[in-house]
Amino acid sequence: MIDLTWKVFSQTGSIETYLLYKEIENDYHNANLRENEEESPLESNL
Repeated sequence: MIDLTWKVFSQTGSIETYLLYKEIENDYHNANLRENEEESPLESNL
């Protein structure tokens, strides 16, 4: 999905598509952070 939004943005220059791309990118990053916290809860308490 993120590749598609980047491709559309790069071809059109649409600001709305770029903002959607950044929103998806941030959601992906936040999901990865939550997964890492769930996998190693002891490390986050150090």
